[in-house]
Amino acid sequence: MQRTIDAHIHLSERKDDALLTYAKNNGLRYSLSELMGLMRKNSVQRGLLLSPPLEDGRPLPNQQIIELCERSEGMLSPVVTVEPTKKEVAAALRTADENSEVKAFKIRLGYVRAAADSRVFDPVYDYAQAKGLPVLYHTGDTAFSTGDLRLSHPLSLDSVANRREELKIVLCHFGSPWFEDVAELIYKHPNAYADISGLTTGGGAYAKEFVGLLARKLSEAIYFAGGAEKILFGTDYPVTTYSDAFALVRLLQVDDSDKEMILWRNAKEVFRL
Repeated sequence: MQRTIDAHIHLSERKDDALLTYAKNNGLRYSLSELMGLMRKNSVQRGLLLSPPLEDGRPLPNQQIIELCERSEGMLSPVVTVEPTKKEVAAALRTADENSEVKAFKIRLGYVRAAADSRVFDPVYDYAQAKGLPVLYHTGDTAFSTGDLRLSHPLSLDSVANRREELKIVLCHFGSPWFEDVAELIYKHPNAYADISGLTTGGGAYAKEFVGLLARKLSEAIYFAGGAEKILFGTDYPVTTYSDAFALVRLLQVDDSDKEMILWRNAKEVFRL
């Protein structure tokens, strides 16, 4: 089976995890042991673990992400979530400084009342540039109706990429449904990447046709960008199952060598795994 790196995974062991509904709908136990078993079954050597949202809107505390990764037998690496206050920024930087296994930062655009180019994030960008750590951004549709699509629109990252040419930027969920805008961003900016996590959820009458539509849009984005060097595989576990995520990759109208880059080669280089 094809080697894989999953660049976008969520997990907690809390009953107030807001993603439990997705897990239930996908028939998942949503546990560390299940996740590790699924990763082994699907030849996923490494994964990046991000804080899931809690029912009160806060992210899972970063320390709990660190602890889960420490129990994962080297399969999971932590991503530190950064909230838009000076206090939270300082705490996130301390967490990264104290844990050498941290591979990236995450900013929850659309869920927090701050734009990507807010000056409150400047210390994070300075640190990430100095350490060569990517910054991941939620982009596109939000899981909850209270999300702010204006703040999560992928084009809101253009100013950051212009101002921070050395900062590695990853647009999560390919900015769905704004695939063409993401294609332009990763074409325009050498430092911009996008993951394909969480794009297929649930069933419904049009589920099969929708996956085909996604595959066509992603394939067109790859053609526009001139190659697949900027695309990263991710599931958004438990939002999307491994079987659905791999089915989407199989449908992409690109060469096998491009699929290999998407599945692991790009993430290995971007996150230095």
